[in-house]
Amino acid sequence: MREITLDLVRVTEAAALMASRLLGRGNKEAADQAAVDAMRGMLDYIDMKGIVVIGEGEKDQAPMLYIGEKVGNWKEDAPELDIAVDPIDGTRLVAYGRPNAISVIAAAERGKIAFLPTYYSMKLAVGPELAGKLDINAPIRENIRVAAAILGKDISEFTVVILDRDRHRKIIEEVRSLGARIKLISDGDIAGAIATAMPESYVDMYIGIGGTPEGILAAAALRSLGGELQMKMWPRDEEERKKVEEMGYEVDKVYYTEDLVGGDNVIFAATGITDGEFLRGVKYGKHRAITDSIVMRSRTRTVRKIVAYHDLRYKTLPLKSEGETTLVRIEIGSE
Repeated sequence: MREITLDLVRVTEAAALMASRLLGRGNKEAADQAAVDAMRGMLDYIDMKGIVVIGEGEKDQAPMLYIGEKVGNWKEDAPELDIAVDPIDGTRLVAYGRPNAISVIAAAERGKIAFLPTYYSMKLAVGPELAGKLDINAPIRENIRVAAAILGKDISEFTVVILDRDRHRKIIEEVRSLGARIKLISDGDIAGAIATAMPESYVDMYIGIGGTPEGILAAAALRSLGGELQMKMWPRDEEERKKVEEMGYEVDKVYYTEDLVGGDNVIFAATGITDGEFLRGVKYGKHRAITDSIVMRSRTRTVRKIVAYHDLRYKTLPLKSEGETTLVRIEIGSE
C-alpha cells in the first residue's frame, strides 16, 4: 500500500479545503456534505478496490459515504482494502469556528477493520509507555495511580482528556478528587485519543464514552504511534443492548488496538480544518491555501507531517455526491 499513502493525504486535504469554506457559517450539515463530496471525488482516483466499513451509516443514508460503499478505481490488479472515514471529526467545530476539527481516513487490508454495532463505546487511550499496562475495567483512580507511577509523574502533573458531556460528570469528579489535571474537549475525540501518543501534546490519558467509529479511527493511528486503545461497547438503552446481543456480540468484551484495526499495514491520514494542538487548520491568503496534514504507516512506524501550499488559481477538486463527478475551483465565500 506504499504507493497510496500520499493519495490518502490528498483525500483529507480536499475534504478539509472544501469544509473550511463554510467555517463559522453555523451550518454543520453543509460543511459535512462539502467534505463528503470532496472525499468521495478524490477516492475515485486511487488505485484500490476499497470498501467503506466505517462511514456514515447504511446505504439508504447516501449521499454520505455509507458502510458498504465501493471507493477507488477498482482496477483489476488494485489491492483490496477496508476504508474507514470521518470527513469531519467535529462538524460543530467547523460550523461555529472552533478549534480541533480534522478530516480523517484510514486504510487496512480487507477484513482487518472491525465493525461494532453500537453508536457509542467506552474508550481508554494511552501512549507507548503505558500500552499494555492499564485496564479499562479497573477503577479510574487505580489506572491514574498506576500510569503516573510508570511515567514517573506526580498525580498533580498527570493530564487526562475527557469529552465535556453530562454523562462524564462522575468521571470528571473522580479525576478531580484524585488531584489530576483535566483537559475538557467539546468535540473531536479522535484527536483527543491520538494526543496521548504525541510527545508534544503532554497528554497522558484519554477516557470516556464517545463515538465508536471515532474510536476505531483513533486505533488506526495508534497502531503507528505504538499507543493503545481499549474499547467496550456502550449501548444507549436496553433495546440497543438486546439488538447487539442478538447480532452475536458480547457487550462487555474489551477490544484492543489490533482487534479494532489489524493487519500488517495500516495507513492513517488526517488534515486539519480548524486550528488545533494536533494539526493547524486551513489558512487562506491571496490565491493561496495552506493545509497541515499527518500520515502514518504501521508497518514502518513512520509518521510524516505534510504542509501543502495550494495555488487556488490552478487548483481544481473533483466533487461527487450522486452520479457524475464535477471539477470545481475553490472560491472562498461561495456556498
